[in-house]
Amino acid sequence: MKITIRKDDTGRFEAYVPKKDLEEHVVDSEHPTLWGGWIELGNGWRFEMPEMAADTPLPLTLDARRTSTGE
Repeated sequence: MKITIRKDDTGRFEAYVPKKDLEEHVVDSEHPTLWGGWIELGNGWRFEMPEMAADTPLPLTLDARRTSTGE
């Protein structure tokens, strides 16, 4: 699933899922840099993130696999 990762004005990570017109903060992650593990959004969805360098510039649109619907 395509998602866009960016940082908001306060420095928190946000994810936008265009197919669902969903924008949520990242509330938890396996790794502090987000890359190479899972992230969890405010609505409970979890995504497996690809491996990337810690200093990858944002915003960035990428393919991530949704592993949970938050239910």
